[in-house]
Amino acid sequence: MRRRDLLAGAGSVAGAATLSFPTPAIAQGIREFRMVTDWPEGLPGLQTSAVRLARAIAVASGGRIKIEVFPAGALVRPFETFDAVGAGVAEMFHTSAAYFEKKSKAFNFYGNTVPFGLTADEFFAWIQYGGGQELWDELYGQFNIKPLLCTSTGTQMGGWFNSEITSPDGFNGLRYRMPGLGGEVLRRLGAIVVSLPGSEIVPSLKSGALDASEWIGPWADVAMGLHKAVSYYYYPGFHEPGTGQTLGINRAVWESLDSGDRQLIETAASAEYVTSLAEFNMNNALWLRKLRDEGTVKILKFDDSVLRAFLSISNDVVAEAGAGDDVSKRVYASYQQFRASMMDWSEVADRAFLNSRRLA
Repeated sequence: MRRRDLLAGAGSVAGAATLSFPTPAIAQGIREFRMVTDWPEGLPGLQTSAVRLARAIAVASGGRIKIEVFPAGALVRPFETFDAVGAGVAEMFHTSAAYFEKKSKAFNFYGNTVPFGLTADEFFAWIQYGGGQELWDELYGQFNIKPLLCTSTGTQMGGWFNSEITSPDGFNGLRYRMPGLGGEVLRRLGAIVVSLPGSEIVPSLKSGALDASEWIGPWADVAMGLHKAVSYYYYPGFHEPGTGQTLGINRAVWESLDSGDRQLIETAASAEYVTSLAEFNMNNALWLRKLRDEGTVKILKFDDSVLRAFLSISNDVVAEAGAGDDVSKRVYASYQQFRASMMDWSEVADRAFLNSRRLA
């Protein structure tokens, strides 16, 4: 039976968790795992982060844990990664939690795809020290998966458009690619929101199937060729203030590891989060400057009237995302409480410093 056929017949993830599946190779203490991703092959910052994490785990384990990384479509189709790992078709995934929000709106809090939510540093602090990991374990445990935060793209841009946006009315009827809660905000502004794999964005923009799309930031966006498809590039990315990606591990596989190997993987994932954030920040600054110097793309800030409309709608959308079952309510309460405390500190620390740095 092909792996895709197995996925199609697995039914619900809860049911799939009881399926028998091939045990990873265990020979002379060596474990061999497959990691599936939702990123195009070679995509800088995301697919390369998954590969770097796999290598770091192999090196740290002295070669005892070997992970083969498969880009989108190589082992399972795009957006099948979550179910594949829950069912044991693959042992690990590297992807965004927001892609699977239909399972639970609370997933958005763990992709940090929360409009006007936490920055990358704040998000990491919530996961590590604010109770976020414990609630995440509970949420994903329902789907037979152990989650770990492993990659950060930092602050994102607002997206690419084929025409200028001067007011909230500009979103009415706009065909826009944006997943997660940000997409719901735009839908309530009248946009026609779609979710597409990254590999389909540029062809859809060029063909006119899309009028606009968000992706990540200058580095990854240029690598995808978005700057050759449309000419208006907006900021800030209200919808994803500090996006984090997930290393998901089949629960049975995770529980089969001893405590030392679990700690090794947790440490490697945390290190990759910090490393990837530094990499994105450096390259985003570099490619933003290149785009400005080339002058073929208009880099524009959303008008304050647009940002106010985003914020007004976002408050309701985020609250609704946390109004599901008991776990979702507790995730929402924890995230919002942490956000409030971080906003107070960030105003005193980061914003005050950044404003003072501009005085010169």
